Amino acid sequence: KLFSFKYHFLHLFLPSADTKHIRCSGHQMKSCLLGTVPILSWLPRYPIRENALGDLISGISVGIMQLPQGMAYALLASVPPVFGLYSSFYPVLIYFIFGTSKHISVGTYAVMSVMIGGVTERLAPDSKFMTWDNVTNTSIIDTVARDDERVRVAAAVTFVSGLFQILLGLVQFGFVVTYLSEPLVRGYTTGAAIHVIVSQLKYTFGVNPVRHNGPLSLIYTVLEICYLLPQSNIGTLVTSVITILGLIAAKELNAFLGKKIPVPIPVELIAVSIKAFLHSCLFLYISLQPPVFPDTSVFGQVIGDGFALSVVGYGIAISLGRIFALKYGYKVDSNQELVALGLSNSIGGIFQCFTVSCSMSRTMVQESAGGKTQVAGALSAVVILFITLWIGSLFEDLPKAVLAAIIHVNLHSMMKQFLDIPALWKTNRVDMLVWVATFILTLLLNPDIGLAASIGFSLLTVIFRTQLPKYSILGQVPETDIYKPLDEYHQVRQVPGILIFRSSATLYFANAEMYQETLNSKSGFDITKLLSAKKKLEAKKQRHEKKEAKRVKKELKKNGVDNRELNMEEQNHVSVIEVDAERDPSLPRAIVLDLGPVNFLDTVGVKTLRSVRTDQSHLHLSSHVSFCVFISASLCVCLGGVVDNLQTAGFFNDKVTKSCLFTTVHDAVLYCHSVTCTSN
Repeated sequence: KLFSFKYHFLHLFLPSADTKHIRCSGHQMKSCLLGTVPILSWLPRYPIRENALGDLISGISVGIMQLPQGMAYALLASVPPVFGLYSSFYPVLIYFIFGTSKHISVGTYAVMSVMIGGVTERLAPDSKFMTWDNVTNTSIIDTVARDDERVRVAAAVTFVSGLFQILLGLVQFGFVVTYLSEPLVRGYTTGAAIHVIVSQLKYTFGVNPVRHNGPLSLIYTVLEICYLLPQSNIGTLVTSVITILGLIAAKELNAFLGKKIPVPIPVELIAVSIKAFLHSCLFLYISLQPPVFPDTSVFGQVIGDGFALSVVGYGIAISLGRIFALKYGYKVDSNQELVALGLSNSIGGIFQCFTVSCSMSRTMVQESAGGKTQVAGALSAVVILFITLWIGSLFEDLPKAVLAAIIHVNLHSMMKQFLDIPALWKTNRVDMLVWVATFILTLLLNPDIGLAASIGFSLLTVIFRTQLPKYSILGQVPETDIYKPLDEYHQVRQVPGILIFRSSATLYFANAEMYQETLNSKSGFDITKLLSAKKKLEAKKQRHEKKEAKRVKKELKKNGVDNRELNMEEQNHVSVIEVDAERDPSLPRAIVLDLGPVNFLDTVGVKTLRSVRTDQSHLHLSSHVSFCVFISASLCVCLGGVVDNLQTAGFFNDKVTKSCLFTTVHDAVLYCHSVTCTSN
């Protein structure tokens, strides 16, 4: 679709191009347009009666929640608070048009804000804007110039990160989502939820801990909050406790009345609105900033930070997007999500926003308040616009303790994911290890670095599982063409004289040696030992023949035979030693290698199969064992890939042809029987 779309527009702008190679049918164009702008496919079919009220309440709740978070996260990004409101408006509308997740709340996010703050403080430090005040004879900071410069830096790095995301989306970088397994995502979101809860504790207790960054920052923050507990603001703490208890009671009431009322009671909206109106009754007009293209001179200094922000922001958004897509039964397009986030950030950078991603706390509020589609996000942006233009100061003193209580209560579902650990222990302990490792890494290394480390750990488990596969000898279910491992099924029987060998993983350099060693062990013979014994027997035979020849020659010389007659007589009198004429009945006559689980073969894997074939040809010269090698696969498509690897690696020749390949194990067994009967 991307290439058809590209060629179509190329033809529009380059009408002189060769139209034979740049054609796009109407159906392809429509499909590509709907895939690139998803709102055109779902908004015309939007069920107003079913979703409108829930999206409205959810949008208002999230919009009010966006206000203090946007202002606070702007401070983390080291820019004036109003730019946090811009970042909660423009990018949200862009994602509403291009995004595919129905439930995630795009906007300011603490991790991204902290990363932005590191860039702005590095490129626009306070020391750069120090001036001398002749009146007070002291150095002062020109905060206006500093903030303007930091806004330009934040906009530039946001624009660059958006360009990276668009580029990665166009080159189909979304495949990385395949490495985010369900245990990894659930472990990651649980760990990130702990980060969110800890980040709200300062608002719950009314304390001001020092900001910590980098690995182990969560532990430092918890320790400092514990140290500051004696300084807690009692009023703030009482407000938090009352709000938490009230929200829990309201949640239970919603659960009890779930089937009797059309939508949940918007308790978060009610609590926030009451507190807001009690704290402020002023009005404020704030004009929106006109679009300004970011300062290109900064691009070279922030290109590395832009790439890091693009990857981290995408990883956070796609992780939560997949959670809710799995929960509600719809699909999230990973590549389109990259493009949507990229457009949100790049266009947002033009409007002086800072980098956005998906917020877990707002997403939980949006989902729990009844949000069904992206319309909830668009309505939250409208709320931010209304607040920004007319009643900004009304929520200026909004108690953060109330919002912290809402976040704590709405994250209870994430805490239930700890129950995954005993469930995975019973079903798959490797997945349980991935879950636990992801959770710990996310806690210790923060969500950004923790996600990358978790993906690396998950890939290591895949490597170890392929390097240490399970090897099985297959037997036949009586009177069927079904073959199962002998050690797992009691009703299967081994086929007499035929060894059927299977590995649970693909055959490549990391496990090739173990594959051959296990095959030799399970087949009942040691190829190295047998070949060594064969060479010793041949050497013994040659020594015996030489000794016998000398004896005959010496005897004939005594009888006066000339040299020519001596050679003829010598040949006639040489004896031949027969060694081990009897076969060992315990050794197989044929071997079938089931390559069903094998999806590719590297050069080492092909050499291993060639070595097995060579060993059997050598052993065939001995009377110890006579067997052939057959390669089968459970699926024709898998066999096709394996055959291509064997063909390109030069496995086949005049003696080893493709006739040794079979699409099923049963076909190979039948052929082995026919060859054995023919030889007999």
